[in-house]
Amino acid sequence: MKKLKEKWNINSNFQLLIIFIVFGITGSITLFVTKPLLNFLGLNESTLPIWIFWPARILIIFPTYQILILIIGGIFGQFKFFWKFEKKMVKRLGFKLFKDEK
Repeated sequence: MKKLKEKWNINSNFQLLIIFIVFGITGSITLFVTKPLLNFLGLNESTLPIWIFWPARILIIFPTYQILILIIGGIFGQFKFFWKFEKKMVKRLGFKLFKDEK
């Protein structure tokens, strides 16, 4: 835990616990929210071949998760941490829009 706290620049075990809770809640809510969204768009396993359904589901889950983690992180008072986390993740995917200016 000490290495993780140093890597994420976290001061306390309580803050680390809150961050883990936010990750858990966000993952669960994302799956809960995307299922009705997929049904609304007419994308479900019974109407699409599985090789189309799963990539489509992942494409919808990914941005939904990114938005929800910022919202839920903000509710728990950890918006700053999750904003930095998101920028780092998006940069790794090749988007230069969030590149830090020096």
